[in-house]
Amino acid sequence: MNQRTERLAREIQGILGEALARGDIKDPRVREAGLVTITRVQVTGDLREARVAFAVFGAVDFVLERARAGLQSAASHLQREIGHHLRTRSTPTLTFEIDRALDEALRVDSILRTVSAELRATEAAGGDANAGSDGSAAPHAEGGAKAAPSSEGDPSAASPSPGEDAKR
Repeated sequence: MNQRTERLAREIQGILGEALARGDIKDPRVREAGLVTITRVQVTGDLREARVAFAVFGAVDFVLERARAGLQSAASHLQREIGHHLRTRSTPTLTFEIDRALDEALRVDSILRTVSAELRATEAAGGDANAGSDGSAAPHAEGGAKAAPSSEGDPSAASPSPGEDAKR
């Protein structure tokens, strides 16, 4: 997208967000859905069409589809609203689509929280997540190499810096 289409998309997103916040859409399919959030607007290069993505936090598919249908039926009203604010030669035709990115992010977060809780429960029960089946420590993912014995405090084990190496 070029700067003009990006600017227009941001302005349309703001206008639609304000219209939803003011309650301009009277359609019960939209009002009963909950808090409808415009998440993204993509305007075509010829500025004739705009795809508007929206999300409703925690809504089930049935409610989302009803809200999409309600928004689509209010598209002409919203286009007039956009036309009044933008004063462009033509106003893009609006097409509404459900943005499922938030739902997917919440699903992934839920899975990660479940796995984390299971790991904590295993560790609390005395199980070692890194133990092998025979009870010995399993090699780590870094190649299974054991750490070298610490030579801390042994001056002969210190490696010379590049400047010191040149002096020898």
